[in-house]
Amino acid sequence: NAFENKFAHDADLQFRVEARANKLLGLWAAGLLNKTGEEANAYAVEVVKADFAEAGDEDVIRKVSGDLGALASAEDVRRKRHELVGMAKAQFAAEA
Repeated sequence: NAFENKFAHDADLQFRVEARANKLLGLWAAGLLNKTGEEANAYAVEVVKADFAEAGDEDVIRKVSGDLGALASAEDVRRKRHELVGMAKAQFAAEA
Protein backbone atom coordinates (compact mmCIF):
# COMPACT_ATOMS: atom_id res chain seq x y z
CA ASN A 1 0.00 0.00 0.00
CA ALA A 2 2.84 2.40 0.81
CA PHE A 3 4.42 1.69 -2.60
CA GLU A 4 1.13 2.44 -4.35
CA ASN A 5 0.77 5.70 -2.40
CA LYS A 6 4.31 6.74 -3.31
CA PHE A 7 3.73 5.86 -6.96
CA ALA A 8 0.50 7.90 -7.01
CA HIS A 9 2.23 10.83 -5.30
CA ASP A 10 5.16 10.73 -7.73
CA ALA A 11 2.81 10.55 -10.73
CA ASP A 12 0.80 13.50 -9.43
CA LEU A 13 3.96 15.52 -8.81
CA GLN A 14 5.26 14.75 -12.31
CA PHE A 15 1.93 15.85 -13.82
CA ARG A 16 2.07 19.14 -11.88
CA VAL A 17 5.71 19.71 -12.87
CA GLU A 18 4.86 19.18 -16.55
CA ALA A 19 1.84 21.48 -16.34
CA ARG A 20 3.86 24.22 -14.63
CA ALA A 21 6.68 23.87 -17.18
CA ASN A 22 4.13 24.19 -19.99
CA LYS A 23 2.66 27.29 -18.37
CA LEU A 24 6.13 28.81 -18.01
CA LEU A 25 6.82 27.94 -21.65
CA GLY A 26 3.57 29.63 -22.63
CA LEU A 27 4.53 32.77 -20.71
CA TRP A 28 7.98 32.75 -22.34
CA ALA A 29 6.44 32.40 -25.81
CA ALA A 30 3.83 35.05 -25.00
CA GLY A 31 6.68 37.46 -24.28
CA LEU A 32 8.22 36.72 -27.66
CA LEU A 33 4.81 37.35 -29.24
CA ASN A 34 4.52 40.69 -27.40
CA LYS A 35 1.57 39.49 -25.31
CA THR A 36 1.29 40.91 -21.82
CA GLY A 37 -1.00 40.68 -18.82
CA GLU A 38 -4.20 38.75 -19.26
CA GLU A 39 -3.44 38.02 -22.91
CA ALA A 40 -0.15 36.36 -21.90
CA ASN A 41 -1.88 34.34 -19.17
CA ALA A 42 -4.59 33.22 -21.59
CA TYR A 43 -1.94 32.09 -24.05
CA ALA A 44 -0.13 30.15 -21.31
CA VAL A 45 -3.39 28.35 -20.50
CA GLU A 46 -3.74 27.46 -24.21
CA VAL A 47 -0.27 25.93 -24.10
CA VAL A 48 -1.13 23.88 -21.00
CA LYS A 49 -4.32 22.64 -22.69
CA ALA A 50 -2.36 21.71 -25.83
CA ASP A 51 -0.54 19.06 -23.79
CA PHE A 52 -3.75 17.01 -23.58
CA ALA A 53 -3.84 16.42 -27.35
CA GLU A 54 -1.47 13.42 -27.22
CA ALA A 55 1.00 11.66 -24.96
CA GLY A 56 4.40 13.29 -24.57
CA ASP A 57 5.39 16.89 -25.07
CA GLU A 58 5.53 17.07 -28.87
CA ASP A 59 1.99 18.49 -29.01
CA VAL A 60 3.16 21.44 -26.89
CA ILE A 61 6.36 21.87 -28.92
CA ARG A 62 4.35 21.84 -32.15
CA LYS A 63 1.86 24.43 -30.89
CA VAL A 64 4.42 26.84 -29.49
CA SER A 65 6.89 26.57 -32.37
CA GLY A 66 4.00 26.93 -34.85
CA ASP A 67 2.77 30.04 -33.06
CA LEU A 68 6.26 31.53 -32.85
CA GLY A 69 7.12 30.86 -36.48
CA ALA A 70 10.46 32.49 -37.30
CA LEU A 71 10.91 33.76 -33.73
CA ALA A 72 12.07 30.34 -32.48
CA SER A 73 12.67 26.93 -34.02
CA ALA A 74 11.16 23.72 -32.66
CA GLU A 75 14.61 22.89 -31.26
CA ASP A 76 14.75 26.26 -29.48
CA VAL A 77 11.35 25.54 -27.94
CA ARG A 78 12.46 22.01 -26.90
CA ARG A 79 15.57 23.42 -25.21
CA LYS A 80 13.57 26.10 -23.42
CA ARG A 81 10.98 23.58 -22.25
CA HIS A 82 13.71 21.28 -20.94
CA GLU A 83 15.16 24.22 -19.00
CA LEU A 84 11.71 25.10 -17.64
CA VAL A 85 11.01 21.52 -16.49
CA GLY A 86 14.10 21.85 -14.29
CA MET A 87 12.87 25.21 -13.04
CA ALA A 88 9.40 23.79 -12.28
CA LYS A 89 10.95 20.90 -10.33
CA ALA A 90 13.02 23.36 -8.31
CA GLN A 91 9.94 25.46 -7.59
CA PHE A 92 8.02 22.44 -6.28
CA ALA A 93 11.00 21.36 -4.19
CA ALA A 94 11.20 24.84 -2.67
CA GLU A 95 7.46 24.79 -1.91
CA ALA A 96 7.68 21.45 -0.09
